[in-house]
Amino acid sequence: MRDKRFVAKHRSGPLSTDEHRLMALWAADCAEHVLRIIYRIAAVQPAFEAIRQARAWAKGEVSVGNARKAAIAAHRAARDSDDAAITAAIRAAGHAAATVHMADHCLSAAGYAIRAAELGGINAEAERLWQDQHLPTSIGDLVLSARAKRQVLP
Repeated sequence: MRDKRFVAKHRSGPLSTDEHRLMALWAADCAEHVLRIIYRIAAVQPAFEAIRQARAWAKGEVSVGNARKAAIAAHRAARDSDDAAITAAIRAAGHAAATVHMADHCLSAAGYAIRAAELGGINAEAERLWQDQHLPTSIGDLVLSARAKRQVLP
C-alpha cells in the first residue's frame, strides 16, 4: 500500500509540486552517484537518459509521459544486463524517472542505489550516508520516516 504522504496535490494528496520536484532531483542524484562509481558498460545509456529526464521534469522542461518512457527504457535495459551491480544501478535510474509519475519511487531509487553499491563492492552504509547528506531538508523528515517504515532496500 502506498504511503499517502507521497501523493501529489494535483491528485488530492499533501505533496506539493516543489517537494515532488525535489524528490525527483534527489532520486536522480542517488542513481547517478552510484552509477558513475560502478559504471562498466556502455549499455547503461538508458539509465543516464532516465536521470536526465527526471531532472528535466523537475525543471518543467519535459512531460510526465517523456519521463515515464525513459523509466520504462531503463528498466528494460536493467533486464538485459548480466551484471548484478549494473542492473541495480540502472533500476535506480529507472525509479528516479518513475518518481515523476509517483513520488514514492524516490525511495526505490535510493534503495536500488544502495543495493548497486553493495554489489559493486562499495560500502552500503557509506552510500546511505551520502544519500542522507544530499537529501534536501524540506523533504528529509518525510523520506527518512518512510524509509524507516518500509525498509526500502530491494
